[in-house]
Amino acid sequence: MTEQNKNANRKNSTAGSGTSTASTAAKATSAVERTTGKAAESAKSAANGVAGTAGDAASAVASGTERAARAANGAARSAAKGVEAGRRAVVTASGQVAAGAKTAWTVVANRRLVAAGAAAGLTALTAASYAVGRRAERHSHGPLTRMTGGRI
Repeated sequence: MTEQNKNANRKNSTAGSGTSTASTAAKATSAVERTTGKAAESAKSAANGVAGTAGDAASAVASGTERAARAANGAARSAAKGVEAGRRAVVTASGQVAAGAKTAWTVVANRRLVAAGAAAGLTALTAASYAVGRRAERHSHGPLTRMTGGRI
């Protein structure tokens, strides 16, 4: 081995070392260019992949938004139908309450007539039941007893 190889810290001061430095620099430059080209290619492919993924994500978001809009629209329609059904029920119930209130007011306003009618009905019912009961109590008599009024 030569003395230059043994001492690594020592500067190389030979006359032909200028051309070897230039070729080393050219090699280093081409290596840097190759590495830069590879890095640029991989960055470009990664960017294309990210752009494709971003496009897919945007498409998924758009379709998800459309589905959410359709679901919200359906929910709004269902809510509107429910509100309409509730409104109809309230109108019907209020009509029934109004009819009941009108009937009650008529009864209160004409309470003397209602009381008189109820008393007349009760009297008629009592008289009818008494007459039916008396008729059922009567025994059958023969023609002679009927003519004499039950004396014979």
